[in-house]
Amino acid sequence: MSDAARLAEQLRPAIRSERVLAAIASVPRERFVPVAVRDQAYENIALPIGSGQTISQPLVVARMLELLELRDTDRVLDVGTGSGYHAALLGALAGSVWTIELHKKLGAGARLAIRGLGIDNVSFVIGDGSRGLPDEAPFDAINVAAAAAAGVPAALQDQLAVGGRLVAPVGVADQRLTLIRRGEHRFEATMLEPVRFVPLIVGGD
Repeated sequence: MSDAARLAEQLRPAIRSERVLAAIASVPRERFVPVAVRDQAYENIALPIGSGQTISQPLVVARMLELLELRDTDRVLDVGTGSGYHAALLGALAGSVWTIELHKKLGAGARLAIRGLGIDNVSFVIGDGSRGLPDEAPFDAINVAAAAAAGVPAALQDQLAVGGRLVAPVGVADQRLTLIRRGEHRFEATMLEPVRFVPLIVGGD
């Protein structure tokens, strides 16, 4: 059994989605962490990846993927590429993924890692993720891997298709994973478990 498969089995008691567990088992997390911490790649912890950012705890990543209820035809926006691990998993679960990162160095590293695994349905953008990608909208699902202090930016919610799902950490000291669904006439938000993410940078170039 591979290290990634063992990680998936470790997460199984908390994650019900077999598709998510299969994706976790298929993507080698060590490809997305710096050499200095590679020996910890399969521990259920967040790890530093440079530029003041982290690769999130595997359990939290899996939980966010599960909440998005992804189908293999979905168009997905990933805000905060970071290491690229989350985007790689989204690529395994959805039809097309656009991932956006403010830090050019991180974006370049994520592209190398993902392309190196033969994943070809992920597109990379350098820019302000809080603005989304209106030219590619609407999206069936939006994953936000940074904490929105004052709530999920309206620009991101507006880029959800009807029936679309968005998951993001919301808050500052007391961050909560938040699921937003877009209905025909309104958005429905559900606040879930506490999490800890780096802040979403709004207004970057």
